[in-house]
Amino acid sequence: MQGLYEWIVSGSDGGVIDAGLRASPGFDRCDQPHLDSLLHGSIRDVAHITDTFGKHLDRPIEQVSPVERAILMLGTYELLHHPEVPYRVVINEAVDLAKVFGGPEGHRFVNGIMDKVAAASGVAQGLR
Repeated sequence: MQGLYEWIVSGSDGGVIDAGLRASPGFDRCDQPHLDSLLHGSIRDVAHITDTFGKHLDRPIEQVSPVERAILMLGTYELLHHPEVPYRVVINEAVDLAKVFGGPEGHRFVNGIMDKVAAASGVAQGLR
């Protein structure tokens, strides 16, 4: 989420953001291949994933906070491209991130959008 937030706010190159994350303390303990997939996949596929969750927004994407937008990008990408991760886990992780880093009601907003994305994409019905 941190990398996507930085990408949204600064517009920096994904490779530069990736290098910064790799230099962070504790990076060696993360699932690096999964992180690479989520960060670079979300950036590469931004138009599709933004369109996917954007259909369910109650406001223009520009009015969604960068933190919540990064969480929605991350969660939507994971729902669409990582079927090995149960959709409820993806939604719970997104909600937890929003509780910690989002606005006061950000977790409710993220939960509602992620539920709609899961239902519309068929993952909530086991259709993938």
